[in-house]
Amino acid sequence: MKNRNIYFLGIGGIGMSALAQYFLQNGDRVFGYDLTPSPVTDMLQQKGAEIHFEGDVAKIPASVDFVVYTPAVPRDFVEYQYFEKVGVPIYKRSQVLGHITDELRTIAVAGTHGKTTTTSMIAHLLYPEQPLAAFIGGISKNLGDNYVCSPHPDTAVVEADEFDRSFLTLHPEVAVITSMDADHLDIYRDVEDLRGAFRQFAAQTQRAVMVEEAVAQYIDHPGKRVYGVGERCDYRAFDLNYRQEVSTFSLRTPYGIVEDLELQAHGLYNILNATAAIGAVLEAFPEIPEAQIRQKISTFSGVKRRFDYIVRRPDFVYIDDYAHHPNEMRSFITAVREIYPGKEICGVFQPHLYTRTRDFADEFAAALDLLDRVILLPIYPAREKPIEGITSEFLLGKIKNPNKLVLQKGELFPHLQAHRPDVLLTIGAGDIDRLVGTLAGLGS
Repeated sequence: MKNRNIYFLGIGGIGMSALAQYFLQNGDRVFGYDLTPSPVTDMLQQKGAEIHFEGDVAKIPASVDFVVYTPAVPRDFVEYQYFEKVGVPIYKRSQVLGHITDELRTIAVAGTHGKTTTTSMIAHLLYPEQPLAAFIGGISKNLGDNYVCSPHPDTAVVEADEFDRSFLTLHPEVAVITSMDADHLDIYRDVEDLRGAFRQFAAQTQRAVMVEEAVAQYIDHPGKRVYGVGERCDYRAFDLNYRQEVSTFSLRTPYGIVEDLELQAHGLYNILNATAAIGAVLEAFPEIPEAQIRQKISTFSGVKRRFDYIVRRPDFVYIDDYAHHPNEMRSFITAVREIYPGKEICGVFQPHLYTRTRDFADEFAAALDLLDRVILLPIYPAREKPIEGITSEFLLGKIKNPNKLVLQKGELFPHLQAHRPDVLLTIGAGDIDRLVGTLAGLGS
């Protein structure tokens, strides 16, 4: 069905914008609201979406077939209330994605970290050779977008988000579970409740579930395939070299050994992501040529805001990363240390959510202590209201490194200009990316 009027509440979100593009490509008319303009909303407007940035029911079109919303938009928002009152059907983003993918062979990637990069790798491994629709939670540098769709797709590649139990709307043919760290404790009672949701996601998978070896014990599925570096892994990476700017490894699979793979990504965690991606593709398409795997992995250029080099000069390196969980941050900072031993590394971290900062304050502090200098920005609240006593100053007090301070955004560039490190990292999932363009000018 085409020519529908579809309205998006929170259209600028990375997952929402991919769905908006799908409907635009399908011939539907797309309208929406978001809090602020962004490169994503600019792109959608250029493709024909009509977007406004004030909560104003007068700007809603007279006829709307259905509404797609993100849980980041509160239920008491004036436009949500309006649609409820007039009886327009309202669906979560995850429900709509589940409906779309139920019509296609689906590879879904879940995990508390690693899923965006792994999803992007799978899409790159398959596209354009395989007709597919890909919905990614970040901007793939190879695709230049967070969405791609062949004219007549028969396969979907999707990022499966555990927030709000969204991934339970999916019934993939092949699934990947990269990690199950405690997170979203505003949604889940505890880590066991989170693992239970991942077990349900696995149970809804029709054929094969690729599971990282560290969390394999928590998943029981007849099609479980364990990946990692251990001897007993079904997909085992070996002969690893990941302490340089280009990683190399070989891979043992149930279909044979692929030797001397080259990956333009950094750290052990990215080799594991590549192992998961190759495994998922082989489980879905065992006939895929080895030459295609080798060529695509070697040309994978990453995802924006995932170990994203902004400046790379002999005297100054600047890398931006979306990491917002302590384990992600630890992996990222460790990988940077391995590539740049002996260099002074300064990290600017914007904590994301009051609840996450409260629940993982000690773990965040331990990860940040791996840096030579730590700068904290104020907490990015996203969907949350402040929690008394939970501030960046509270987190600062947990950090043992004496080279630490809290700065406002406007203070950051002058401070770094006066005290420029060898290696600068910006870290976080809020709006810290809005500072990247300015910080790229340090010392130029």
